[in-house]
Amino acid sequence: QLHVVESGGGLVQPGGSLRLSCAISGRTLEYYAIAWFRQAPGKEREGVSCISSSGGNTDYTDSAKGRFTISRDNAKNTAYLQMNKLKPEDTAVYYCATFFHPQPLCVMHIRMYDFWGQGTQVTVSS
Repeated sequence: QLHVVESGGGLVQPGGSLRLSCAISGRTLEYYAIAWFRQAPGKEREGVSCISSSGGNTDYTDSAKGRFTISRDNAKNTAYLQMNKLKPEDTAVYYCATFFHPQPLCVMHIRMYDFWGQGTQVTVSS
């Protein structure tokens, strides 16, 4: 069983930056893909970014490309989401998730992810 804990959310002005962290305990992560999802009020949860088990492959939803960067440190069992140039439409609860996936490509299919954190609120507002 893996335990996932997100941190780093908060209130930021439009154009600002935040760095989310995802600490995962219970197992080494070398064979696990990791992704960030978000859910805004009244909307479905959507994929934001994913990173493969090795860290060699990443993917982003179109709205995150060029602004967000996902990374991971397997030695620290931690993943990160650096978010720059934040917009009000980025406001949501951000979730980190992981599943066993020792493949070269990551995926953002929500149903494939087995282990989830409780989420961290990101609010972009002036």
